[in-house]
Amino acid sequence: MKKIVECVPNFSEGRDEAVIEAIAEAIRSVDGVTLLDVDPGKSTNRTVYTFVGDPDSVIEGALAAARVAADRIDMTRQTGEHPRMGAMDVCPFVPVAGVSMEECVEISKRFAERAATELEVPFYLYEHSQDRDYRRKLPDIRKGEYEALAEKMKQPEWKPDYGPDSFVPKWGATATGARFFLVAYNVNVLGTHNQAHRIALDLREAGRGPDQPGRFKELKGMGWFVDEYNMAQCTFNLNNYQVTPPHQVLEAVREIAATLGAGTAGSELVGLIPLEAILMAADYYIEKENLFILDEDQKVKLVIDRMGLSSVSQFKPEERIIEYIIREEPDEPLASLSTREFIQAINARTSAPGGGSASAAIAAIGTGLAAMVSKLTYGVRKFEHLGEKLRQVIPVLHQTTLELIPMIDADTNAFNDYIEAIRLPKSTEEEKEQRSEMMQKGLKKAIEVPLQTMRIGDGAWDQMIEAAKHGNIASKSDVQVGARALEVGIWGAYQNVLINMDGIEDRDFVAEKTSEAEKLKDRAAKVCEEILHILEKRTS
Repeated sequence: MKKIVECVPNFSEGRDEAVIEAIAEAIRSVDGVTLLDVDPGKSTNRTVYTFVGDPDSVIEGALAAARVAADRIDMTRQTGEHPRMGAMDVCPFVPVAGVSMEECVEISKRFAERAATELEVPFYLYEHSQDRDYRRKLPDIRKGEYEALAEKMKQPEWKPDYGPDSFVPKWGATATGARFFLVAYNVNVLGTHNQAHRIALDLREAGRGPDQPGRFKELKGMGWFVDEYNMAQCTFNLNNYQVTPPHQVLEAVREIAATLGAGTAGSELVGLIPLEAILMAADYYIEKENLFILDEDQKVKLVIDRMGLSSVSQFKPEERIIEYIIREEPDEPLASLSTREFIQAINARTSAPGGGSASAAIAAIGTGLAAMVSKLTYGVRKFEHLGEKLRQVIPVLHQTTLELIPMIDADTNAFNDYIEAIRLPKSTEEEKEQRSEMMQKGLKKAIEVPLQTMRIGDGAWDQMIEAAKHGNIASKSDVQVGARALEVGIWGAYQNVLINMDGIEDRDFVAEKTSEAEKLKDRAAKVCEEILHILEKRTS
């Protein structure tokens, strides 16, 4: 898996467009780095940059940005609503894909050491990168902010982790470390600064003090008034959205605001958000409102509307949801073909794609037909009494179809891996041994893939029975074709399992997989006939 690290440096400059762009350009100029977002705030006088890249590249990107900040930002003249202590105030590194938290800890330390040495400025480690509890949390490190930093650094317990232990007025100090994905989230409050701050104190983990803790864990917050929006906001940092997700915070703000005679007018995300957090919110609103929504893009639209994410500026999922920004097109050349092209590929004078890929496609068509009939039945007035039943059936058929589609390419890829193993050199005993080992692995994969196709398809039979019992009888033939197609797809995958068994030396593996495949094949034949019998007997 490709290693992807997110870096989210915050700089104490949100008004000078030339400086903001200079930092952005420095990040863009680094090979291997993609700048995803630049979010300046005039009232806060702070700009949040978000970029991703491999571990080495994100370090270079952060260094490039820090160099510009050292040259262009002067903390002796900086003021703003947001707490701060340095020109580059904080620079967290976040694991996104193929990277552990431990690796991000090392990345943060490498960056801090290089930046502190080159720029001759102090750096503090925080979050997962910091071993000492009393200076692990950012608010503790930043307490007193820039104005208190000179005296604070004279205390032995607040000596920086890297760089000089004397005050550098122009720079201040920077906190860097590895952390979980932080969601910066603001809720718009139609009320006063004091009301917004009061709400934030009630909700944030620290609350109003040790004796009055707040409602939510892993939540930091405060209230402020944003002149450019002409309204107050509760501004929050969600340190772990899996513990306290944004939608829960929003609903709590709405609840408390109502008791204070204040209103709310949507919310805004600062920077990016993981797709999981959006889908968690979608599940909440779907359950709360008893909605029935399957497609991911519709779930995202629901959340944008219910949370008012476009209230300040338009929320564009492709620019704000991190998985959408960094995702690559799936490596599914066969499944991406047109129907004509796919059939022509099978028709070509090549051994792949062959029966395995065709079986996966046929099985997907089968479950897709049953899903189609169920969806067309759901919501029709004469079938309203079947609503709850169909709401149980449709998601399984829908998801099974989506899971079968990648198996079209997976089967061909497995076959190609085996062919590559056959082509390995065999001049020496060592080469022969390695070739034999790779061929065995290739054969096992060539068995596991069609077997997985059978497993996936098998998971839809119970719902296909329900579709046969309750689907609109006008679509009877569609369910008949769907049942037969799924049965044929599973039978075809079974044949691909069997044909590769002869070359397997591991007889226990052969016995186990053959037994499983036979059971799935036999069940498919039995249930298919049951479905066809149900449909033949139905008259309405």
